[in-house]
Parts: sequence; structure tokens; C-alpha cells
Amino acid sequence: MELSRRNFIKTLGAGLSMVPMVAVGRGAARAGVEKGVVRRHVPGVKMALTEEEISVLNGKEGPVMAKVLKAVILFGDTFDAPYLVDVEQPGHWVIGMGQKGLDALYDLSDDLINAGLKAKLPFTIDPYPMDYENIGYTEEEKKENADLYCFQERWDSQTKKLGLRNGSKKSFSCTCYLPEVGNIPKYGQPIAWAESSAVVFANSVIGARCNRNSGPMEMLYSISGKTPYFGFLTDEARKADWLIEIRTSKLPTATLLGSAVGMKVGTDVPFIAGLDKFMGDTLSLSNIDYLKDFGAATASNGAVGLYHVENLTPEARKLGRSLLASGYKTFVVTDEVLATTKKNYPVLWKDPQAKPRYAIVGCPHSTLNQLVQWDTRVDTALKAAGKKELEIPLIISASPLVIDRLTPAQKDRMKANGIHISHICGAMYMINKVTRSFPCITTSNKLRTYSTARFYEDDELLQYIVTGKAPQA
Repeated sequence: MELSRRNFIKTLGAGLSMVPMVAVGRGAARAGVEKGVVRRHVPGVKMALTEEEISVLNGKEGPVMAKVLKAVILFGDTFDAPYLVDVEQPGHWVIGMGQKGLDALYDLSDDLINAGLKAKLPFTIDPYPMDYENIGYTEEEKKENADLYCFQERWDSQTKKLGLRNGSKKSFSCTCYLPEVGNIPKYGQPIAWAESSAVVFANSVIGARCNRNSGPMEMLYSISGKTPYFGFLTDEARKADWLIEIRTSKLPTATLLGSAVGMKVGTDVPFIAGLDKFMGDTLSLSNIDYLKDFGAATASNGAVGLYHVENLTPEARKLGRSLLASGYKTFVVTDEVLATTKKNYPVLWKDPQAKPRYAIVGCPHSTLNQLVQWDTRVDTALKAAGKKELEIPLIISASPLVIDRLTPAQKDRMKANGIHISHICGAMYMINKVTRSFPCITTSNKLRTYSTARFYEDDELLQYIVTGKAPQA
């Protein structure tokens, strides 16, 4: 276990010289990837294509694959992409739920399957929306789930046929890039994902290159093995529009800082200065956890797809403040800014004084390090309070493959203490109209944004679930 995690950190820190980064515009080839590739223009297509792409477009791999590639090309033409690049890393699909209203997606999948098509590389997929084994549901909730996720069995079957890795629920997680899950792109590598928290992590912490794609488009990228070269695949778009200066008295809470930054910059790229004063300049396990949760908050409370942290993330270490675009804006984050951000969060409970039904941690999914830390912190806090079980049950969500790394003793202790370890997506869990009628608390700004859950910082939430009493504002 330790070896694999050390290798993960080594993987993230390695390869800074693997892909040369040069100042190029939208139409120029990326160094080290497109050298020697011959392309030409064909009627009806704005971008230039290789001979192989032209032959597929003309039906070499069948009429359905021709339509898939045509859709990818037309999408790229919309954004003035000069050409397509190969997707060398497995896809990660954002749609893990068989939700009603996505009939066109399921019909499209049937067309792909009937044509004998599947992803070029086995893909991972976002978390499952329900977990009846580890979480208690009322009969009303189960009935609502049956209606809300009425296509789950159909979608499960389709994803297996389309190339889901291992064809199993083990591959369901929003943190596909963790070592236990193993869908880890390389620095500079073009990928085609849609899950916002995974995209921002891959772009920022790993230095891969990915746009914020839609679910259906990332499917077509996986099937065709191609993605248009524009946006975050280019050096130009990876420049920072904002300099974020951290002037706080201590390391800010990751999700709270991410929320403040995301709401300020929107879709722009921020360059964070001052975090290294608290975090150092290495991608340790705790720093990876921090950046994962920070990025998810920037991507959901805003629409950030890439950030740089001075002296810490790979492109910032390599290029420094030359990543700042001409005319960049500055935002100073102080203790007061964070306090105001938190104070302005709305309370969406019908009864603001109600006792929470659950606390949810792990949106995005927790790392093994975070699971172990919560186990230890809860056990220590309960013993200090002279209690045997949490007053408010805690759901910790993580990849099934991460959960498998816990020891039987850890799982037993967590269960006895009132912790439910689950593979669910907290946001999908809270979409259920019956479920969201129950008050819920969370440390996740992503879940707070997408549901009625109320936000608390880690220490506050720990106090709340142990004592059953809300922390004083």
C-alpha cells in the first residue's frame, strides 16, 4: 500500500521535461506530439485531417464510426480547432447514473453497441448514485430512486459493452486518478474527460491537458480515440488570468478557499501565490488531498478547469510567473474574505435548527489518506467525549478500490463508531427529492453547491457529529 502511494506521488512529480512547453497559438502543433504528422483539408471540414481520419470519415470503420468522428470534427470546428489529436489515456465518463431524461444518450449507446463499437481504451466512470448495503433509506426514498434512476440496469449493461474497465462497479469513482483506481494521465498528455473535479485535478496537479467536456462528447472521444486541439490542450489557454494572493494567518480550509476563488474567477485560470508558505513545495499525500478538494470547489462554485499553485503544481514549478497572462487581475484572499464567503452561504433547510440526519464527507471521493484520518479523528474524539457512537451518523464516500485498502479492523471500528463507508456520489444521493428533504451537513463545497447540504469546516463538523450540537457561528 505504501509503495503504491509513493509511486503515485512520484508519478505526479515526474516527467516535467517529457513534453516541451512552447509558446504556441491555437493553430500550431504542440511540441513533441504532432511533429511529422501530415494533414490536409477536405470539403465541408474546417480543420485539417490525417489520411487515416479521412478514411474513417469515409466509412473505413463503418457508417456509425463515421458519424462518431464527424460529430467530433464538427464540435472541434465550432471552437476553431485546427486538428484532432489522439487520446492516449483511458476516458473517464461523468455519467455513472441511469437517470431518466437521458433517453437520447441510451439510444445513442445502443447504436454504438449494435455497430460493434466500444471505447478505444477501457474507461472509468463516475460514482454509483445509490448504496442500499451501507446506507439506510426509507421506503419512500427507494421508491423515488426507482423512478429517478429507472434506466440504471440498462445503463450498467451498456457501459460494460462499451468498454467499462473490468466491467465492474469497482471502476465507479470521481477520483479515477488515484493510485488505487489507476486512471492516471501523464504530464502534458491530451485527455478527454468531463467530470469537473477530475478535469481540474488532471490539468492542475498532474499537468495533463483536458477541456471541460460534456458527457456525450467525452463518450464520442473515447469511441473515436480523438479529441479536438483547442482550449486547455494549448499552451495559450493555460495562461493564468488571475493572480490570487493568499494573505491568511494560517492554511485556509481547502474547500472554503476553492469556493472563494471559484466564485471570483468563474471560468478563468487562477495562479495561486502564498499557499507554499503553508504547504511547502512537494506533492505530499496531505497536499494532494488539499489540492483535490480545493480544485473541486473552484470547479463547482465557479467553473475553473485549471489552476496553478506557485512552487507546487508542475507547470507553476516549471514556468513560474511567466504563466501569468498579460493584463492579469489580482485578488487578495484574507481571513476576512474567507469568513465573508462562508457567512454568505444560504441555509436551505426548512427548519434551520433541525438535527441533521447524516453528515457526508467525500465529494469528490475521499483518498485512502483521508479515510484513515477520519477514522482516527472520530475514534479519538468519541473517546475524549466518553461516547461510544456518533450522535449524527457520518457517511464517507470513496472509490470501492480505495475502500478495499482499509483493514478489517479499520472497517469494524468505523462501523461501530457510526461511520458508513460508501461508494455513492453524494450529489446524486441528494438529488432524490425525498432524501433532500432531510437536513444534511457536509465539509464539501461541491455538495453544498449541488444540494441542500449545509457546509461546515472539518473541525466544526467533527464537533457536530460527536456532540449532536451545532457549532456556534
